[in-house]
Formats: sequence, structure tokens, C-alpha cells
Amino acid sequence: MSTNRRVLGWVLALACVAGAVIALAGIDTPLRIVLTPLFLLVTPGAAAMGLLRDRDPLAALSVGAAASLVVNVLLAVAMLSFDKWSPRAGVATIAVLGGFIYVLRVLYRGNAGLQTEQGARSR
Repeated sequence: MSTNRRVLGWVLALACVAGAVIALAGIDTPLRIVLTPLFLLVTPGAAAMGLLRDRDPLAALSVGAAASLVVNVLLAVAMLSFDKWSPRAGVATIAVLGGFIYVLRVLYRGNAGLQTEQGARSR
């Protein structure tokens, strides 16, 4: 079951990357309608779920979905408020935010591993 989950994760990640590339490059294809919103909705949620890896899976999924909606709505409101609406800028902003949260996750995981090694007792 773990292998199926990993394959599904990689397929979803590849679809999200394809959606971002299609939107940023301005490629006009029917897949743009599906892949770009997939990227915009999945990236912030997956990043938030990555930070909550040690928590209850249902709680992490709920927080990830809420974080995804909040980030996208706040970004849209900010772009509309400043009269700077741009789909490319929105996709780029979500990509940068997702990358920043990924770096936080890597740093957090590195500190968590270090703490468990220091707290381990030797025999």
C-alpha cells in the first residue's frame, strides 16, 4: 500500500508541476483548465500537511485543505485590491510560497532528528 501511495504522490506532484509550467509559459492547451487549478489548490495544502506530518492524518488533511483555500483567497483579494491581477503572478507566488514552506519542513525535520539523537540514551 505504501508503494501505491508514493506513486500517487509522484503523479500528483508531476501534474502540479506541469500545471505551473503551462501557466507560467502561457501554453494554450485544454489541460491548462485542469492542471493549473490543481497546482493552485494542492501546493499550499500539501505544504501545510508536510508540516503536520506527525499529527492525526485527518486533522492534517483538514488543516491542509483550509490552508490551501485561505492562501488562494488571500492572494486573489490582494491582487484585486492592488489592481495587479495576473494569473502568472498568482502561480509564481504560490510556487514561491510552497517552496518556502518546503524549506521550513526540511529545516524542521532536521531539528527534530537532531533532538531525538541527542535525547537517546546509550547503553
